[in-house]
Formats: sequence, structure tokens, C-alpha cells
Amino acid sequence: MAMGVFLLLVGCKNEVSQEDIALLNGYWEIDEVTMVDGKTKSYTVSTTIDYIEIKELSGYRKKVYPKFDGTYDTSNDAEPFTIVSKDDIFEIHYENELSKWVEKIESLDYVSFTVVNEEGVNYTYKRFIPINAKE
Repeated sequence: MAMGVFLLLVGCKNEVSQEDIALLNGYWEIDEVTMVDGKTKSYTVSTTIDYIEIKELSGYRKKVYPKFDGTYDTSNDAEPFTIVSKDDIFEIHYENELSKWVEKIESLDYVSFTVVNEEGVNYTYKRFIPINAKE
């Protein structure tokens, strides 16, 4: 039994490296949310997209609204964050005047990323590909 738990933990090792963090730059849309009880909600259409900009280990995230001509309307609100590495696990630390929270980066590549918040809720994002109705 103990060996099985050990293998499970080793198999779940976070594969995100510091070099991967730059992949967060860009436009992302929510794909799926998995609650603590295992229930999953998939999102087929999103009216808002997250734009993430990061340099080194700090950046910001803001909501943008894609338009059919390939451009975006943006909000003036941006959530600043820092990336913190703890035992080879990368966390996104957010803080504003109302609250602070942490999301652990579970997976990250060019097409998708997953974070888990402090309550254990998993958020999976996919890279947003704009629709340009002008073409």
C-alpha cells in the first residue's frame, strides 16, 4: 500500500519549469472547472478572455472582450501577481486592497494550463484563438 501511494505521488510530480512560465503570456479562455467534489463544468463559449502579461516572475491578468473584427475591448482593471517557486512547484500570488489568494500551477504548455486554488478547485484554460469575421 505504501509503495502504491509513493508511486502515485511520484507520478503526479509537477513538470512545470521556470522556462515554461513565459508560456503564460497571451490570451486565454476558461475551458473547464473541476470542483473539489469532482463535478466538472465545461465552457463551450466565453464572452470574456483573460489576457496575461508576465516578465520574469511578475505580471498582471486582465479581462478582455473579443470582437468579431479580431480586436478586443478591455477593462481598466488588472490583477497584478508574482510567481513564487516553492519546492519546484510554481504558484501565482495575487494581492489587491480587498484580498489575496494563491493558485498553484498544475500544468502549463503552449495550448493550455491548469491552476488549482486554495480551496482545491481546478481551472483549466486553453489558448484563445480569435475569430476574425473580416477575412
